[in-house]
Amino acid sequence: MNRSVGMLNRVWSITLRVAIGTVVAWPVAAAAQAPSIRSGDPVPRDVREIYDAGCRYLARTQDPTGTWKDSQEGPGVTGMAMMVLLASGEDPNHGAYATNIRRALRSIIRSQDPSTGFYGGNAGMGHASMYHHGFAMLAMAEAYGTVDDRRLWSEEGGDGTGMSTGKSLELAVRLAVTSAKKNPVGAWRYSPDATDHDTSVSGAILMGLLGARNAGIEVPDETIDRAMDYFASMTGSDGRIGYASPGGGSDATTSIGTLVMAIARRKDMPQFSKAAEVIKQSSLGGGNEGGYPNYTRYYRAQALFQADVDAWKEWNSQLIREIKAQRRPDGGIVGAGNGGDGGEFAGTSLSLLALAVNFRFLPIYER
Repeated sequence: MNRSVGMLNRVWSITLRVAIGTVVAWPVAAAAQAPSIRSGDPVPRDVREIYDAGCRYLARTQDPTGTWKDSQEGPGVTGMAMMVLLASGEDPNHGAYATNIRRALRSIIRSQDPSTGFYGGNAGMGHASMYHHGFAMLAMAEAYGTVDDRRLWSEEGGDGTGMSTGKSLELAVRLAVTSAKKNPVGAWRYSPDATDHDTSVSGAILMGLLGARNAGIEVPDETIDRAMDYFASMTGSDGRIGYASPGGGSDATTSIGTLVMAIARRKDMPQFSKAAEVIKQSSLGGGNEGGYPNYTRYYRAQALFQADVDAWKEWNSQLIREIKAQRRPDGGIVGAGNGGDGGEFAGTSLSLLALAVNFRFLPIYER
């Protein structure tokens, strides 16, 4: 019953956004590529079992402060885990994980510098801080409009005076937009004041901005346009999208570029078609996840789903088998704690979010 209510809440939220004009219609060219899936398509049993166990694992391991603490922690990691719970289909306000979601929201908001809008701005996150900002911003965008703020600061763990989800998200967007204006190519790097760039950090920030825009928060067209020009400039003639220079990138960075172009409604860009074909061919051959399997899965799942549903279906079957084999009895994912792949909780969350495309509950997963 909670899962049905959760679905209705999300449908209501998306319908409301359309009604008030905050979701822009897809271009005719994109509409011609209608996905061969329906909202009522059944979810494989293995996906549901893996996902439910993963949600229970994250709910059990959440710190009382709302965070998930291990070798990697902060608002971005908290945002990843919160998105897993939001994508479960349980009602985010009254379902099994409602308290966990509110704890996570309070944690992310408390991490924010109220003067700059920077998530983790005072937390000493070092070079990874803009990653945290991007993932936290996306998580806040996915919660905005589905999580009722009225109980956020009044229940146990709240002080009654915290910032609303919408206000926090607006401040986060302002920080990201200001950061892009300072950057010579309109992209992002580790620091809000950085003048260099890379497609990995830029993808995290841009997905947060696109999620916020889809939720009804104002994001300047100029910021999105410059970011699209940046990703186009980073695409090689073979369709691969580089990390800090054009072309020669990994499956992860090529997936990131494919995804942001799709979510920004720029499927008409020639770079999108080239990058999408690279991801499709790589995935059909098993894919190359390198040293970042969970991170690559997270972006590849969404990029394939946006680019070619049939290719996603084939690769998704393989993904389910892999994660089923890696699932631990406690619900975590074996190998998620790889030091180069985000830590235990981030790694588990990223792989679960790759599976969450099967549900399509999160607004950002809409096609």
